[in-house]
Amino acid sequence: MNHVTRRAALAAGTALSLVAAHGRWEVAGAAWIYLILLLRFSRTSRTLPAMGGIALATVVSTTFWLYESGLPVFSPVLALSLVMALAGVVPYVLDRLVAARLPGAWATLVFPLGVVGVEYALANVSPVGNILSSPAATQHDNLPLLQLASVTGGYGISFLIAWFAAVCNHLWQDGFTWRRVAPFGAVLTLVLVGGSMRLAFAAPAGETVRVAGVSPARSVLEASNKALNGFPSPEQLAGADPDTVRRALAPVNDSLLTATEREASAGAKIVVWPEAGGAAREADRQRLIDEIAAIAVRTGSYVNAGMIVITGAPPYMRNETVLVDPRGRVLWTYEKARPVPGMDPFDPGDGRVPTADTPFGRLANVICFDADFPALMRQAADVDLMMVPSNDWYGFGATHTEKAVVRAVENGYSLIRQASNGLAAVFDPQGRTLTSADYFTTKQQTMSAYVPVASDPTIYARIGDVFAWLCLAAMAALGAAALRTRRLTVAGPWVTGARQEIEVQGPGPRPQGA
Repeated sequence: MNHVTRRAALAAGTALSLVAAHGRWEVAGAAWIYLILLLRFSRTSRTLPAMGGIALATVVSTTFWLYESGLPVFSPVLALSLVMALAGVVPYVLDRLVAARLPGAWATLVFPLGVVGVEYALANVSPVGNILSSPAATQHDNLPLLQLASVTGGYGISFLIAWFAAVCNHLWQDGFTWRRVAPFGAVLTLVLVGGSMRLAFAAPAGETVRVAGVSPARSVLEASNKALNGFPSPEQLAGADPDTVRRALAPVNDSLLTATEREASAGAKIVVWPEAGGAAREADRQRLIDEIAAIAVRTGSYVNAGMIVITGAPPYMRNETVLVDPRGRVLWTYEKARPVPGMDPFDPGDGRVPTADTPFGRLANVICFDADFPALMRQAADVDLMMVPSNDWYGFGATHTEKAVVRAVENGYSLIRQASNGLAAVFDPQGRTLTSADYFTTKQQTMSAYVPVASDPTIYARIGDVFAWLCLAAMAALGAAALRTRRLTVAGPWVTGARQEIEVQGPGPRPQGA
């Protein structure tokens, strides 16, 4: 591969990565292709130019993702995202250090193992979970493939995408032979056939419950926001005249209460508000809950109300949900466990996912960004309905909701994501979209669906991240094997594609064959 061709591979791979990062302009197939080109560039370039080019590609892709998601590009969020992007270079480093010293199909496993290792680390260590690092979300419409998440979590899908890139590079470099293709082909076929059979023969059956999601009317919310423009910070809002704040918030709360009674009276047994749907000063919070409880009692419904509570002490706001049952009792109060870094002016909650047993199955709840942390979502693996009140923004709402479908399949529960300022949707335990409503295409976002309540915990829900840990263990084993076998190359194969090489077993310098 000459200099011009290598640069072309880097440029094409970078360009495709822009539509493969699960943003507004998404092309699902690009997630499978761009890694082939970047990996080829890495393998055919010298070490420093290779890693510099890959780092540049990941930074460009991440910056573009911030832009198309409507996030401020030049902000503290950028610095965090760039650090995460640079972590994406690690699989390419491992590929150069380890894969070149392994034979045949074993060499193709190094890159996907590295991809899963980095994704798992970011999902559990970074303050933004896997919102940016998981290729699995790009395949949200491929339901047969998505079923793999019920066994391996989203990590299995990421593994297959990266394995495909490594296999293609193996063929590109050494030519086609069945033994190089057969392992990947067999696994992919098994996954797709198994996923199709699961969809066809193990679909959720039995009892359903009518669930509704409601958001305040757009005109009412816009008028309320305009009335509160004079108080740009939580501290200023907390110190504002109480009557002024009540007058600004009352129409929004009334809009939600009216919509709740309408949907519950029409037959919805569970009504879900979005994140920060209602709002009240601490002194008025109980009054709002009493109004919700009165509707729940009159209609015999459960109401899960997302609300902002304005407090008198720093940080002056609390982001919570309250579940009220048909007897008017509050079954839980939950505070958002994972505030968005640099955006949410709230203290985090305790991170314990609440559950409640009802005639319509076991219910659970998290708030918006919490769903981007697989371990948090797996706490409630034995529930039937997971409610995810959310509040997004234009340019990001649809993709954020699509990411949540992976959590539904991973854990085997129906998921209701009522998302103001974004796309609200209901998914069944196998990832089918039962209904959706776009906040920006209607005067008042409302959705209703009959949702399965006889969920069955998945293998992933029972065993957790065993697949990810197995990937880490396999990477360590392959690394150890590579240390025992030095491959001496003449104009090394990662650089020119030549296959003149000598394998040396053990630490000694004596060649055993050519």
